[in-house]
Amino acid sequence: MQSIAPWLLIPFVIMLLTIAVAPLVANKWWESNSNKLFYVICLALPTSVILFVYDLGHELMHQMLYDYIPFIILLCALFVVTGGIRLTCNSVATPTVNTTMLFVGYCIASFVGTTGAAMLLIRPLLEMNRDRNFKAHTIFIFIALVANCGGILTPLGDPPLFLLYLRGAPFSWFMDMYPQWVAVGAILLLGYFIVDSYIYHRREYIGVRPSYHYDDESGFSINVRGAKNFILLIGIVLSVAMINPSTIPAMAAPDAPIYMKFLREIVLVAIILLSLKITKRKIRVDNHFTWEPIAEVAIIFIGIFVTMTPALIFLNQNAQSLGISEPWQFYYVAGALSSFLDNAPTAVAFHTVAQGISEGGTLVAGVSENILKAIAMGAVFFGSMTYIGNGPNFMVKSIAEKEGVKMPSFFAYVGWAVIILLPVYISVQYFLL
Repeated sequence: MQSIAPWLLIPFVIMLLTIAVAPLVANKWWESNSNKLFYVICLALPTSVILFVYDLGHELMHQMLYDYIPFIILLCALFVVTGGIRLTCNSVATPTVNTTMLFVGYCIASFVGTTGAAMLLIRPLLEMNRDRNFKAHTIFIFIALVANCGGILTPLGDPPLFLLYLRGAPFSWFMDMYPQWVAVGAILLLGYFIVDSYIYHRREYIGVRPSYHYDDESGFSINVRGAKNFILLIGIVLSVAMINPSTIPAMAAPDAPIYMKFLREIVLVAIILLSLKITKRKIRVDNHFTWEPIAEVAIIFIGIFVTMTPALIFLNQNAQSLGISEPWQFYYVAGALSSFLDNAPTAVAFHTVAQGISEGGTLVAGVSENILKAIAMGAVFFGSMTYIGNGPNFMVKSIAEKEGVKMPSFFAYVGWAVIILLPVYISVQYFLL
């Protein structure tokens, strides 16, 4: 393989910096998917041409066919199916009820994806808390638990895990991070319950009194419409778990027909079409379902996956000289980049780095098992440290603000995360990694 010149990494760096900075300095322009597409083409097209000139076009084709297409089809399937489920809650938003909702979201995030769980539960949570004066702390912890940390147990849970799965990590292997999942969930849920109890019983009496009565603490009640889509969610889980080269070796055969190579994706597309067919239009209207969010993700990740290709090749060729070899180093470096850049390409990049390191012991997806755990946990957990660390973060923030919740600014959110989340993540690394 021809060596990659360092300057070929510039488009990837520009792409990631744009994702981080554009919403802050040119938010109105960046909100348009047409503008995003134009920008992505301006970066991706020259990068593609250069890769073919360097005789590395096959690397780009592999990246787009076997990483990007499965990645975006899975996200689309989760987005469409969860968008066909309408949950409404009329319960009083007591600390117990809020904590229960967060716990449910944390538990299902690994199986319907952090995007799916966040989009499924954020509106019911906001409806329950509509009469609470203080809501931002609830949305903050929702982003941490449901939109990020809860997805660590399966490759369905978060995009970086799915990409590691595509690189050879077994579906069931992610369950080995169950102790870390329990620890993070228990600490954050307990801490939230204590804080929300104080706010509910003390702070809520300050200012305008909510319209409900505090002594009317009825139990948790929820109404579900579009329940047929839960069956389709199970279908998505089974498709990812069972339709892969490990269980169907013919999918990996060099001469396999195209329908066999992409059998999983064909099934997922069929599930998408079925969900659109069986779901009543009013359910999606009530959920404010539009194609804008998934279109935005598809456009952004075209740019990421194309410009990432030379960066991955470069990292693989120069892994030994980066000075990163211990699991804790991978945990914090992958975590730091995931906080301010996107966690999916970050996980892939450091998996590539780990492949270039000679390491004994058990190998998973071609790298040391402990290192792979460190990469996975760093990418998923630290994705909650900023609004831009993971796709659902900004989506949740946007929905909450449209419902009148005053969310912390970008840097205020980072301050909350450093004080509340970072000590938890450091403890997990110190005691459980």
